[in-house]
Amino acid sequence: MDAVRRAIAGERRRVADLVESLSPDQLATPSLCAGWTVRQVAGHLVAAVDAPGRLTLSALLRSGFRIHRANARLAAEIARRPAADLAGSLRRHAENPFRPPVVGYPGQLADLQVHGQDMRRPLGLPHGLALDHLRLSLDFLTGGRAVGFTPRRRLAGLRFESTDLDWAYGEGALVSGPAEALMMALTGRAAGLGEIDGPGVRILAARLG
Repeated sequence: MDAVRRAIAGERRRVADLVESLSPDQLATPSLCAGWTVRQVAGHLVAAVDAPGRLTLSALLRSGFRIHRANARLAAEIARRPAADLAGSLRRHAENPFRPPVVGYPGQLADLQVHGQDMRRPLGLPHGLALDHLRLSLDFLTGGRAVGFTPRRRLAGLRFESTDLDWAYGEGALVSGPAEALMMALTGRAAGLGEIDGPGVRILAARLG
């Protein structure tokens, strides 16, 4: 198993531990992913590896084959399972070899890391991530294959520099900060803006709306 797949397996187990530890009120807390509770974010991550075909087809049909809407329906449906079942599914499928089209394994890792923070940050829980895993996700998000994650216009004319990794990307107005905060901002989460600095932050904030 290569480094990216090992990182994916580790993040699935980490999210499983988180979900299993949360109270019903914490699971019902709005996440950083607009319109989704913490529980629904967990449902989305489970659906990526453990959604029955009939549920997937039903969600597509009811959503007029609009992928993002179907994804939200499927996440909500899966999220009805008990938290212990959601956690158990993530553990059983930690090493699932499914490779998403276009974004591949790096996209899967970024999805797990970002959504894990979508859950932890509103709850005020520790959200430290392994720096080597963050490097993989930052490379993916700026590498041109991050369809649905980071529009190219969000990156244009900006230089991103990590303060806790030897990592940088782009040319233009500087945006610097911890790798995790950069990852969140690159994926459209305004919650990370207060942790980054530089003349490019104002430009980036405007692009996030």
